[in-house]
Amino acid sequence: MLKRHLLIVILLFGYFTCFSNEITEIDSSKSKTISFKIKLKSEEKVKIKVAPLKYNKHFAYSFTLDDGYRSAYLTAFPLLKGGKISNPDKNEWKIDQGGDGTTSSGLFYSDGFGNNIPFKLALAINGGAIRDLPANRGHLSWPEIKEMYNAGWDILNHGFHHATKHGTNYLTEVTGNTASIKQNLGFTMSHFVVPGGEGDDKYYLEYEKEALNNGHFSVASYYGVGPIFKIDSKMNLDKMITARTFVQSSKDTISFKTMDRYLKTLDSIVKQPNPIWFNEFTHGTGNTNLWNLSMRFPDFKYYMAALADKYGVKGNDSIWMAPWQEVYEYIWLRDRVKIDYKQKGKDVEVKIVIPEIPEAFRYREISLAIDTSSKFEIESGKDLIVKDDGKTSHKLIHLKLK
Repeated sequence: MLKRHLLIVILLFGYFTCFSNEITEIDSSKSKTISFKIKLKSEEKVKIKVAPLKYNKHFAYSFTLDDGYRSAYLTAFPLLKGGKISNPDKNEWKIDQGGDGTTSSGLFYSDGFGNNIPFKLALAINGGAIRDLPANRGHLSWPEIKEMYNAGWDILNHGFHHATKHGTNYLTEVTGNTASIKQNLGFTMSHFVVPGGEGDDKYYLEYEKEALNNGHFSVASYYGVGPIFKIDSKMNLDKMITARTFVQSSKDTISFKTMDRYLKTLDSIVKQPNPIWFNEFTHGTGNTNLWNLSMRFPDFKYYMAALADKYGVKGNDSIWMAPWQEVYEYIWLRDRVKIDYKQKGKDVEVKIVIPEIPEAFRYREISLAIDTSSKFEIESGKDLIVKDDGKTSHKLIHLKLK
């Protein structure tokens, strides 16, 4: 298992890139055109372009909790969304997966239109481990996962049994978990996270192959591109395999020096002038450092609160704290839409060609950066929901396809 501290030198002195110089062909027979009008208050010329990231944020930060441990629901979910965090709670393994029993007001970034959006993570789960009993179970239940999914968390495929040892049927692990989540939750997962553990040499290559051959758009594995992506240019997302790095607690249970080191590295990354996407993982978030591969809840709370205070609505509001799938799908669509606009006096007609979007996509949204000193209003069509800051900052339009 890769540890984040092994990559510190690479993170500080360069980026993993995933660019493509190829021009994406749009099949006009399967695309559609949407349009809307901008009503300016002056005749000043405007410039419109697709924002590199949703809401035109400076950086996207994706964070995934592996293995579907119940601490995600007891501690991480209420901390970020807002709500009652669990008291200390020992599970069936005699491990404390609870938190500090406090009530969180939530951690937020804004959409640029006056709305606060809670930090959201992803869960990489194994369908074979999900159950409702016993009450002190170590893994999540189906209702808990459904609640988190409905709140905007994404669910990633982590294999049905988390199997890694010799004799594993990798195809069945991938497809069996896909079928399990479809049956119990009603949607199809589209991104895969290779389970860590003892196995045959380079067993992860088998997982990568089976996942990409069976409906998954990307795989997080031991090795690959990332975990930092420069996204101001077109990205090659086709069958993308990314490297995982982990944020984990140390044996230091008194101070937050380990978390401060992680935060310092993150800060050095986001200080770069161009927009970026950064992706990281951990396992449990309860009071105990589960399997010594997790974040103790005090560390997790300190780490996430520090991010919110510096980069969320309490700070410079530069973060888009969103799961891997959400960011991936935004960039995929961003790189394939074609935008055209014509201005006549105070009126601007905008037309956007939308490609055929894969059925498994959960998100269908695009943000437009507007360069104008004029305030404006939007006249939209029936095929989209539009938000804009035309009466305030007049810099941003956000489109959600129906």
